[in-house]
Amino acid sequence: MGHIPLGPNYPHEPPKVKCETAVYHPNIDLDGNVCLNILREDWKPVLTVNSIVYGLQYLFLEPNPEDPLNKEAADELQSNRRLFEQHVQRAMRGGYVGSSYFERCLK
Repeated sequence: MGHIPLGPNYPHEPPKVKCETAVYHPNIDLDGNVCLNILREDWKPVLTVNSIVYGLQYLFLEPNPEDPLNKEAADELQSNRRLFEQHVQRAMRGGYVGSSYFERCLK
């Protein structure tokens, strides 16, 4: 799904996390950039890679439409959760959501 490269200033600066697989998610844009508070303003040097993994898992379970990188997905999550869930499933199975094509990532 992605990788967590630890830069030369880690742990004083957060790692740069990017999804290698395109996903339909309010907090992940189509380029794979991730919007997660512990990777930005809430980063602390005591946080570990495990903290990041847990944060990402939580983000997948509980998307935050209040701080979106994908505004379309965020608006849809807030206005029509059922349609949002259908679009997530379509993206995971491979296909178009709007004009964006998603590679199949479910087997």
